[in-house]
Amino acid sequence: MQCFSFIKTTMILFNMLIFLCGAVLLAVGIWVSVDGPSFMKIFGPLSSSAMQFVNVGYFLIAAGAVLFALGFLGCYGAQTENKCALMMFFFILLVIFIAEVAAAVVALVYTTMAENFLTLMVVPTIKKEYGSQKDFTQVWNSTMEGLKCCGFNNYTDFEDSPYVKENHVFPRYCCFDHGNGTFVEPCTKAHAQDQEVEGCFNQLLYDIQTNAVTVGGVAAGIGGLELAAMIVSMYLYCNLK
Repeated sequence: MQCFSFIKTTMILFNMLIFLCGAVLLAVGIWVSVDGPSFMKIFGPLSSSAMQFVNVGYFLIAAGAVLFALGFLGCYGAQTENKCALMMFFFILLVIFIAEVAAAVVALVYTTMAENFLTLMVVPTIKKEYGSQKDFTQVWNSTMEGLKCCGFNNYTDFEDSPYVKENHVFPRYCCFDHGNGTFVEPCTKAHAQDQEVEGCFNQLLYDIQTNAVTVGGVAAGIGGLELAAMIVSMYLYCNLK
């Protein structure tokens, strides 16, 4: 009986934390979507390009809503000893866990397919928007500067883009000399060919592989928490009268 009470209390506290995190994410997501200019003033100009590129407001609303509902069901189910709420909590976590495992398998097995799919989506957008759409251009510049990469595949992604047509040179990041850590100016096609700067997709994969232990540890930790929460919820469900 003491073990049951301890697990019940732990379940309530754990899900109360999830509930509060979901509420915060949901509130921030709604704020970003409704009053984006205020958000950009506080977090700087880069937040504008990030919002345009990944629709961070909608992502936060979706993530917040899931955590909010999950935390509420777990907390309510444990507090009131409601079997229906506990079972719903278990199944939502199970679906999330299966989706994460499926995503990991797809990422490992179909990396090449994913690259081809993204190439068909991203490269035409670069050729159309880079140099003409300010936010899009700024996001790519920040990405290339941070990862020391060029385009999605390489410098050829920028051929026929508004930037190249207007300036007759490629982005300076495509002419980065890793040997001495400087940019070769002007970044002509010949210089870009000589430097052979990696595309951002390959660079991102390399960084993930380099930090595979950290990434795997974080993923394993999240998966372990989800499994533990499912086990606890099922234990409470089976021990309720």
